[in-house]
Amino acid sequence: MATDATVVLENYTYFECPRWHDDRVWVSDFYTHRVISARADGSDVRVEAEVPHQPSGLGWLPDGQLLIVSMRDHTILRRGHDGELVVHADLSHLVTEHLNDMLVDASGRAYVGNFGFDLMNGGTPSSAQLIAVETDGSARVVAEDLFFPNGMALTGDGRLLVDETLGNRVSAFDIADDGSLGERRDWAVFGDLPDMTSIESAMGGITVAPDGCCLDTDGTLLVADALGGRIARVAEGRGVIDQYDFDSGVFACGLGGADRRTLFVCAAPDFDEHARKVATDGKLLAVQLSA
Repeated sequence: MATDATVVLENYTYFECPRWHDDRVWVSDFYTHRVISARADGSDVRVEAEVPHQPSGLGWLPDGQLLIVSMRDHTILRRGHDGELVVHADLSHLVTEHLNDMLVDASGRAYVGNFGFDLMNGGTPSSAQLIAVETDGSARVVAEDLFFPNGMALTGDGRLLVDETLGNRVSAFDIADDGSLGERRDWAVFGDLPDMTSIESAMGGITVAPDGCCLDTDGTLLVADALGGRIARVAEGRGVIDQYDFDSGVFACGLGGADRRTLFVCAAPDFDEHARKVATDGKLLAVQLSA
């Protein structure tokens, strides 16, 4: 049975990376190339930025400036206090495929994932790097050999969790004072590493395809399963302990609302670029979680 959810926003293309900031929910709409914000009930919709090369991950510097992943030209954009967009960091020397999700920590350091291969045109899966971007825009690789690093979260004890969408796992890294990451460790494993000889074999071997995520107050991770039409509640070392089912695909989630108990969920029929960019089936849903 589908989870009881309300529609916050609809008639968009493909939402990703919901964030709660300044009492509003913010989200990127891939194929209209816009960053949108609204009140929790979907009212007072604003276009916060237009990103021609496709927006994805969102976050904020300590001074309130917005950072936006610009996927196709491999840059991080910064919206200044005057509303103008400038290049905060150019990552084109570090990656060759689309940038993806991003986590910005309290100091303003950003961690950015990327596809690693041409997903939308059936390329052969390959591993990818995780990039750290400092507040001055300097960037470096801090982890390698990740299989589609996607949604991320920071634990209360200072570890970085990274969803590996094609890897059947959530990985954990200790974070050094300078933002460098320690060795990758398993935080949750859903199955064996799939056969990466083709995108078909990789997807056929996935038990959970962890996409966007957020950390709940009890330390569990709420994970959008990109192939399962569900938000899985995942516990460290135990895997999926509960789930919220939906009647469509779901690809990202974030907690917000006045009490931070509203789970915002990005929903669409699928993640196929060629279908989503010509349709307006994308929705932002809301699920009220228990206190």
